[in-house]
Amino acid sequence: MLVYESTKTGFLNDVLEGQLVPKIRDGYQSQGIGMGSRGEVRSWKNSLQYMHSVLNGSSVPADAGVAIEFKIPLTSRRVDFLVSGFDEADNANVVIIELKQWEGTSTQTVEGKDGIVKTALGGGIRETTHPSYQAVSYAQLLKDFNVTIREKPINLYPLAYLHNLESQHREILDNEVYESHTEQAPLYVRGDTEQLRTFLESQIEIGDSSENLYDMNDGKIRPSKSLQNSLLEMLEAQDEFTLIDSQKVIFEKAVELANQSRRDGQKRVLLVDGGPGTGKTVVAINILAELIQDNMVAQYVSKNRAPRDVYKEKLRGDRLVKEIEHLFTGAGSFVDTDANTLPALIADEAHRLNEESNFFGRGENQIMEIINAAKFSVFFIDESQRVHIDDIGSKQAIRKHADDLGAEITELTLESQFRCNGSEGYIAWVDDVLQIRQTANADRFDLDFDLQVMDSPETLHAAIETANERTRLSRVVAGYCWEWDKDGRADPSVTDIKIGDYERSWNLDTSDPWAIADGSIDEVGCIHTCQGLEFDYVGVIIGEDLKYRDGEIVVDHEQRATTDRSLFGIKKLSREEPKRAAAIADELIKNTYRTLMTRGMKGCYLYCCDDPLGEYLETRINTVQTGSRQPQ
Repeated sequence: MLVYESTKTGFLNDVLEGQLVPKIRDGYQSQGIGMGSRGEVRSWKNSLQYMHSVLNGSSVPADAGVAIEFKIPLTSRRVDFLVSGFDEADNANVVIIELKQWEGTSTQTVEGKDGIVKTALGGGIRETTHPSYQAVSYAQLLKDFNVTIREKPINLYPLAYLHNLESQHREILDNEVYESHTEQAPLYVRGDTEQLRTFLESQIEIGDSSENLYDMNDGKIRPSKSLQNSLLEMLEAQDEFTLIDSQKVIFEKAVELANQSRRDGQKRVLLVDGGPGTGKTVVAINILAELIQDNMVAQYVSKNRAPRDVYKEKLRGDRLVKEIEHLFTGAGSFVDTDANTLPALIADEAHRLNEESNFFGRGENQIMEIINAAKFSVFFIDESQRVHIDDIGSKQAIRKHADDLGAEITELTLESQFRCNGSEGYIAWVDDVLQIRQTANADRFDLDFDLQVMDSPETLHAAIETANERTRLSRVVAGYCWEWDKDGRADPSVTDIKIGDYERSWNLDTSDPWAIADGSIDEVGCIHTCQGLEFDYVGVIIGEDLKYRDGEIVVDHEQRATTDRSLFGIKKLSREEPKRAAAIADELIKNTYRTLMTRGMKGCYLYCCDDPLGEYLETRINTVQTGSRQPQ
């Protein structure tokens, strides 16, 4: 999708006459898309002035194509700047330029992570992807999904231009750590105007009057054979992606419905209900892979970043594979997507979906936007895992939006229980213990599961560290009861959780998926870093927001950290509608600990900041072990 398209001459004239920004604004408006903030527009104008300097006086032909903000299929991302034409051998070429305003004083090399740097973003120094990595990944995505680019063919030449980065800081980003990316997408910094001109002149020797840009824009979207083969090889190499029992039934039904929608154009929705450990994400990944194999464009969607990132890494393994990057996307990616643009979307953790789809408050409803964007959509849901006040995902809401958009809906249930050592009874026991609902498993469950209450957080963490040494993966997690220091959110040496002498970094904010990152065994995760994932053993620190008084489990939202957004607005609601506020707080806080306590496949270790709660849980565990219920 082209926001702005012209020739080299037209672009230079628009800059000189002050018409460039108004024309870009018109391009956004014609597509029903709003432009960014004033600050973003200012920085963007600055970058385009530098591109004016590069092209002005170069031998790039006057009728070479120029495009700005070219939307990449399957994503909300846009290529900053493109130049199109032909070389002397009459090859169709397009240069992809990623523009950055980064400065050397605020940018840092990050070793040990593929394509990751630190720079000033969002008011702090944060990890983000290297500009050359971005440019290469955009080119890879276009080649993998745009039929015209593959068949014409159109050669893509990605590069990164950091026009504010002083040459003395070049080594920060243009060094051997990033060599695999800078070899594919050369990096240019301040003072490299002549070198960048030379590169453009070597690739664009004959003008095309934007022909190649139009062909790219009009190209059909279909996955390439190389992407299909790569994804299939990754999936087959991982035993944990094998489907059994009801997983296989739901997988086959999803593929059947997707193909029906492709044939007859009827919009369809598959709603899959599944509790903790039933393998929702495994089924979702298998559906994604199968539809890609069937030449169908599909994406895995989740609001929560953690499962997206972890399963991307699990599929990739140790390989530097970029082609699967954009098969995984956030739930807010479809605000501006036209109806039935995509053949299939697979929404995991659908209980976490929201109304507004990004930080700017855009979007109407993520459930509606996903159903609208795809001919076929799958929603995997567990309503008992709603843990944020903005979570709107429910079976009722999905049914409503499916009906409003004319979609046929099919509902199935994932029944097999894999987490908690196959014990569905344990899940029911947790519900009973936390007084979420009364169940038939109040007294007993399959005891081939290691469940203990620890007398200190140190003891709990040590036990999980020991378990992690002998098992595949074990981690410690905690409720949202400790302040999250802004300056230390990405620094593992900053301790957030402090309980007596126990101090640990909590909810670390880095580019790596926390659950499988190096060093995370020494840290403590939160609901957002582990929801949708599983461990062999999980250690859960229950904060002061959950207590036990007079035979009742009591929630105390006042003990939540002020940095906690999951109950944002609850204090105001408590003054206006106290009963409703109490019900919401009760549901979300209990669901949080239910979710944390059901992350383990082999065992769960608990530490309670509230002593009476710890005593109560220990009594309930002992009661189960003796098989006779004691008074609460």
